[in-house]
Amino acid sequence: MDQFGAFTRAVNGFCASPAATAAAFVIVVVWALCGPVFHYSDGWQLVINTGTTIVTFLMVFVLNNAQSRDTSAINAKLDALIVAIEKADNRAVGLELKPDSDAKAISTEIQASVSPA
Repeated sequence: MDQFGAFTRAVNGFCASPAATAAAFVIVVVWALCGPVFHYSDGWQLVINTGTTIVTFLMVFVLNNAQSRDTSAINAKLDALIVAIEKADNRAVGLELKPDSDAKAISTEIQASVSPA
């Protein structure tokens, strides 16, 4: 599983780079310039449609992995801060792991105690 994480971090790092944006732009320009050569055929259109569909499908998983990893790291850091502060309300620690009804009730209670009356 760690290999998938390393792979997704590398892909995410590349896709967020100016080089990836430039490469995508060049691919689209080359494809568009080939239009007259292929008489704007169905096959010519199918190439870009298939390519973008495949890339989009795969990127959903890569981005989901990156977002989940980032969210987990942020939650762990926030939990560490809450625990480190003596006067903090520790009910919020691990809130994302609790059942939705419990999490909503705790969140509502905490917000009510913080909001001015």
